[in-house]
Amino acid sequence: MSLLSSVCLAPALLVVALSATAVRAADAPNVPDTLKQRIAACTACHGEHGEGTPETGFFPRLAGKPAGYLARQIRNFQDGLRKYAPMEYTVRGLTPEYMHEIARYFAAQQVPYQRSPLPRVTDAALKRGEVLATQGDPSRKVPACAACHGEHLTGVEPDIPGLVGLPYDYISAQLGAWRTHTRAMVAPDCMATIAGRLSEADITAVSAWLAARDVPADVHAQPAGSVTPPLACGVLQAKEGAR
Repeated sequence: MSLLSSVCLAPALLVVALSATAVRAADAPNVPDTLKQRIAACTACHGEHGEGTPETGFFPRLAGKPAGYLARQIRNFQDGLRKYAPMEYTVRGLTPEYMHEIARYFAAQQVPYQRSPLPRVTDAALKRGEVLATQGDPSRKVPACAACHGEHLTGVEPDIPGLVGLPYDYISAQLGAWRTHTRAMVAPDCMATIAGRLSEADITAVSAWLAARDVPADVHAQPAGSVTPPLACGVLQAKEGAR
């Protein structure tokens, strides 16, 4: 082909390319720019209202948890403090404003709690779990779960999550993740310290008791400042929005 032919053909090829692009654009679905559509990646796993999947014990409930906690967890996945490839991929491009918008949506959801499958544990193990959750173990410097997560374990605004209604598999997996440092918080990481002081039998016991516990009538998080954590926790001292 001569240079002249190439020059003459170029505009025609451009027209064809633009026409094909226009056809593809016309065929593309008109996706509404709504929050519901934008959080589809979240609700695909955690449920339309963040109710979680108690039947599988894998995806935790987001509904009703403090917005500060939810926003920080999104950021922790983004910053590499929490390790789970699908979540890391999903949140990698989110802005702080978008994280808080998502967090506020799920924090405002009020949907019924559902029971999740429980493991076979002995009565002695459940009793040990109750002691750990409500009294702790001073001999091992393990504070009670209730000392931080509230008297009824429903969480404390704005950064401490509730533990009620969570599946056994999820609770035990997260305690194990803190022990193996695949889940972390800003230093000092109080949860890593506590998890490191628990035996595997303790993790089984407290996870089973928490998962089996009846959900209280009032599941709202306690007001900010209503508990004084027994350990220094960097996540509670860090200023919101700071990196």
